[in-house]
Amino acid sequence: MKFECVLYHAKKGIAEIRLNRPDRLNAVTEQLYDDVLGALDVAEHDSAIRVIVLTGEGRAFCAGADLKEHAAGERSDFQKRLYLIKANDVCERLRKVSKPVIAAVNGYAVGAGAEMAVSSDFIVMKESAKMWFPEISIGTFVGGGISHVLPQLVGITKARELIMTGRHIAGPEAVAMNLAVRSISDDQFEQGVEEFAAEIAAKAPLSLRLAKQSLNTACSTPYEAALAIELEGIRACMATKDWQEGIDAFTEKRAPVFKGE
Repeated sequence: MKFECVLYHAKKGIAEIRLNRPDRLNAVTEQLYDDVLGALDVAEHDSAIRVIVLTGEGRAFCAGADLKEHAAGERSDFQKRLYLIKANDVCERLRKVSKPVIAAVNGYAVGAGAEMAVSSDFIVMKESAKMWFPEISIGTFVGGGISHVLPQLVGITKARELIMTGRHIAGPEAVAMNLAVRSISDDQFEQGVEEFAAEIAAKAPLSLRLAKQSLNTACSTPYEAALAIELEGIRACMATKDWQEGIDAFTEKRAPVFKGE
């Protein structure tokens, strides 16, 4: 599958979406956003894909908005609004795509790049990678639902600090504050991401989808409603062949082989 601004590769149940504007540190444009949305659609509708990895080509994950294009001043107010809506659409799609998304932050994740990473289900960072939110420092504001999602990850006090100061965070500190789940040495990064993605890809697809949906709405779901959702989720799983495979594998003391059926 070919796109103008992203590279798409699928292997062993893992779809990799690699932002591909390395000469601009993968800064976002309308076309890049369109391509990410298109690649997510491909992965969503491919039954062989269990996990999606979002990463960047070159030395950056994503350096945020392409300020060179902004500085050109060629967009009308209407076009600016469409651009911002598209940015929101990408972050929302990362949250709502039915398959787990791992943001593999291989370098700078700034502004819109940090927003895409935070909108993913997991962040895995190189130890040397840096993430920050510069928006307030340059007279604008965060987008992509970050003022809603970030406090759920790191707490309201830390979210205030990160958004209001624009402080840079490296991989180890991101893990310490529960923003990232892994900080991997630079020379082991690609292997570490692949192993983490493979670990998740080995799980039952329906169970993964239910877990993502439930956890992403956990903060707004009353306890009694969560009980009902979980009950129906278990009943749905029990009607699948994967449920029986899980039981058989446990009984036979082997790793299960789930087929999404």
